[in-house]
Amino acid sequence: MRQGGIVGPFPSARERLGNGAISQSANDWEHRYRRTVIMSDTVATALVVGGIGNFFGARDAANWHEKWGILAFCTELLVLGALAVSRSWAPAVLGQGADEFRRLGRALFTATVVLALGGIALTSRNIKLWIFVAIPAIALVTMTARYLLRLRLHRQRKAGQCLRPVLAAGSPATVRDLINRTRKFPHLGWRVDAVCTTDGLGLDEDQLDGVPVVGRLADVAGHVRRDGYRVVAVTSDPYWSPHRLQRLAWNLEGSDAEMIVAPVLMEVAGPRLHVDAVLGIPLLRVSMPTFTGGRRAIKGVVDWMGAAILLLLFAPLMVSVALLVLMDSRGGAFYRQRRVGKKGREFTILKFRTMAAGAHGARGELAGRNEGAGLLFKLRRDPRVTRVGAVLRRYSIDELPQLFNVLTGSMSLVGPRPPLPEESAAYGPDIRRRLLVKPGLTGLWQISGRSDLPWEEAVRLDLRYVEDWSLALDAVILWKTLRAVLHGQGAY
Repeated sequence: MRQGGIVGPFPSARERLGNGAISQSANDWEHRYRRTVIMSDTVATALVVGGIGNFFGARDAANWHEKWGILAFCTELLVLGALAVSRSWAPAVLGQGADEFRRLGRALFTATVVLALGGIALTSRNIKLWIFVAIPAIALVTMTARYLLRLRLHRQRKAGQCLRPVLAAGSPATVRDLINRTRKFPHLGWRVDAVCTTDGLGLDEDQLDGVPVVGRLADVAGHVRRDGYRVVAVTSDPYWSPHRLQRLAWNLEGSDAEMIVAPVLMEVAGPRLHVDAVLGIPLLRVSMPTFTGGRRAIKGVVDWMGAAILLLLFAPLMVSVALLVLMDSRGGAFYRQRRVGKKGREFTILKFRTMAAGAHGARGELAGRNEGAGLLFKLRRDPRVTRVGAVLRRYSIDELPQLFNVLTGSMSLVGPRPPLPEESAAYGPDIRRRLLVKPGLTGLWQISGRSDLPWEEAVRLDLRYVEDWSLALDAVILWKTLRAVLHGQGAY
């Protein structure tokens, strides 16, 4: 049965209706979601260019290329063409990850360049309106619409709908890890419906964490063709030699299945991974992380401009908060603390004061009640926190003065959490890689649970950001930070 939303659920592994039932149902929601995105982009673009043309366009121009109707039509055609060419509607990127918004941004940038060159060639006087008003407006509307569609899709996935059926093939330990990750992060869209192992046995005879073991690794292609799985996830196992992986890829040709091989060498993703053919051998090339250069310079400009704009917007709120802090308890409105920044350089961080005066000196008395993970000191009900301070912490309002740190260059809008000097001194070589970039006002840790995260998971997220940083990832983190702050999850 179909339920509300984009599409209804498809059958589970135990509810198959026959050959290809799973594949057909998975294709249904994927096609519907793709059509919904295409329609959303088309309507959003038409509304923006039509509205701007009506309000600002030149209707009585003598030359055809000055008329607003023709310019509006050409702009929409150019934008939609750029979206199609950049594969912004590819099912593999829709609904997950930063790559969807990266492709969307690349397409709109391409459309802007082509539009500008066309305006120069035609000596159009009105082309500036479409370059500096229409395209940015299209970007704002289409990205917002896609984000809302993504939220809707993620809600359905958490309810067990709109998931791609996966056949996992590898050792029981690595497959078990994959099963746990798909259950922990259902919004990514995978559901392991069946497992193949070397001997066809799981940890519980014919099951592995509740997922049926349907056969051996040599039988993978047969099961895919018979039962219609959408993804074949190949995990680590000595069985998988280069020849056997190649043979499996050949045997899957003509099916709807996407073959995905998990490289267990390192946790690197995003723009640093490239597949190259060298001497006829496919090699996974990992480029060096970017700590300097043009993109970092752009990030610095964005940080400075973003901090300046946010300070202007939040100035009334910050003045009000400062007065409330002063009226609630004795002490100053701000709290200054030494933190460790990029390359181990110390700086003074600014916060609104959330604790009673002399709170730092009382930390030793509370050491035995520490609830923080790893090297962090945290208490869910810290007796030193004031009434106003508890509200400020819940919604991260106490962090707003750090915009001054961003403005002066000691911090970034997005980055790892800035550690205390004593925390930094206890870092091992791996964790010290967090200090290769500027600390951030927000980061992957904040949108993933903040203080509720285990220490190891918080470190993993910070290192992932350091390794895989991109402007698109920064934009996604900033966007998701608003929702995390409003929910107050993991803030204490």
